[in-house]
Amino acid sequence: MLLVALIAAALVRAETKTMPYLKVHRVVPRVVELPGKRFTPAWPSEGEATVAVEGVGDLGSTGGQKPVPIASVAKVMTAYLTLKQFPLAPGAEGFRVRITQAQVDEERERVALDQSTVAVRKGEVLSERQLLEALMLPSANNIAALLAVKDAGSIGAFVKQMNATAQELGMSQTTYTDPSGFEASTVSTAADQVKLARVAMQDPTFATIVAKPSAQLPVVGRVVNYNELVGHDGYVGIKTGSDEAAGGCLLFAKEMTVGGHAFTVLGAIFGQRDGELVSAALAGADRLADSVAAAVRTRVAIPAGTTVVTLENADGDTVPVKTARPLQEIGWPGMRTPVHLSIGPARRSASEGERWGTVMVRGTSVQRAPAVAAASLGEPSLGWRLKHLP
Repeated sequence: MLLVALIAAALVRAETKTMPYLKVHRVVPRVVELPGKRFTPAWPSEGEATVAVEGVGDLGSTGGQKPVPIASVAKVMTAYLTLKQFPLAPGAEGFRVRITQAQVDEERERVALDQSTVAVRKGEVLSERQLLEALMLPSANNIAALLAVKDAGSIGAFVKQMNATAQELGMSQTTYTDPSGFEASTVSTAADQVKLARVAMQDPTFATIVAKPSAQLPVVGRVVNYNELVGHDGYVGIKTGSDEAAGGCLLFAKEMTVGGHAFTVLGAIFGQRDGELVSAALAGADRLADSVAAAVRTRVAIPAGTTVVTLENADGDTVPVKTARPLQEIGWPGMRTPVHLSIGPARRSASEGERWGTVMVRGTSVQRAPAVAAASLGEPSLGWRLKHLP
């Protein structure tokens, strides 16, 4: 009778014992790659290049990323600092400059040195906006010098500002020695110049000017943008550069829309020499940007029914918890996407279809999917309970 009583007591104790919580084991990786053959941009066969899709991610660089001459791409910093010192509201003309005889003489001297200039006339008045158009479209070296003096009082002081700003922007491989880029000692990398383009294009006035195929100036009349891509196929800027030391260079921006979202392909290509320099840079940049634009699509990052965690009871029985619907992301094949997982409160059992948490990918937008149990999982067996009586 005593033995029966002990057994009965043990059974009651086992039945009323507080059961342990189910163990939760993460299965889904913290980073997934978008499906498809890993994408490689159409990099140029010479020089160096960098490309990124703003709001999506960077696609990296090629060519070693060593400081090289950048020619007139240097004028991006000159324009950026001018607008930083003298902000220009949309539609406004800004400060005005009356051209002196000394500035006329200087322009002629630069022409004699085969520099890129815009002709000026003594007494002519140019607004800040017109000066920036002359700087960025026909790439006038004489206007770069004029703006440098207007901004900082002297070219030397302005160059110091250029280099200080480069350091502030993390452009550690960049050295400016003049405001126009005519000097071969003004050097940078494609990656550094994309850092500058990223902040410069946030200024609406800068973005408006570099997106113009042409502009009208008082004396010379209509001037055209050396960047012949602008105005076609989504290209909205930003600056060409070319000379013997630098080869053909282009800092570019191309707008596109994917899945109802607007993006900008932003990149730089330097050191192109296959043919006429500017044309070589334009062609290389166009191939690069088009390859990226074609690769960026809406893709399934995590399919429906993907196991994200497994639940395990004390007996060692397991049940998968799976995504209830697919999670999509905009990007290119092989692009790495972080996966975030949140799990609800601890439980001692699971029911089929019961929600256990949320899976999230955060990219161009935040995508979430419920994580639900694929089957039921009960508490430990009576045998386990009897073995684990205190």
